[in-house]
Amino acid sequence: MEQETMLKEILKALELHSNHMHTKMQEMENRLETKMEELENRLETKMQKMENGLEAKMQKMGNQLRTEMRQMVENLEEKMNERFNRLETKVDSLRIELSETQETVDFLSSKTLQHERKIRELYRQQ
Repeated sequence: MEQETMLKEILKALELHSNHMHTKMQEMENRLETKMEELENRLETKMQKMENGLEAKMQKMGNQLRTEMRQMVENLEEKMNERFNRLETKVDSLRIELSETQETVDFLSSKTLQHERKIRELYRQQ
């Protein structure tokens, strides 16, 4: 009987130890879960901050590119307008020159015709 009592005592001690170990392990598991949740939350916060920062930088770069493109287009338009104006001036001067040349040709043609008539008239009179 004494052996039986001793065995029961040992079993009871093992059961208490087992319960104690189970409790400790449960506490460790809870602490680990808490820490992991904290780490997960911190990681999510950092990732959100990074995402927001990247979005802001991308927005800023997009705005900068739009501004630079507008400026480039404006500069190009200005240069093109300047060149078109120069071409227009050249074309206008060529028109004037052509018109003057045409007037000269018309005048010379009329004079040539007059001279030919006079020559024919003189030839007939002979």
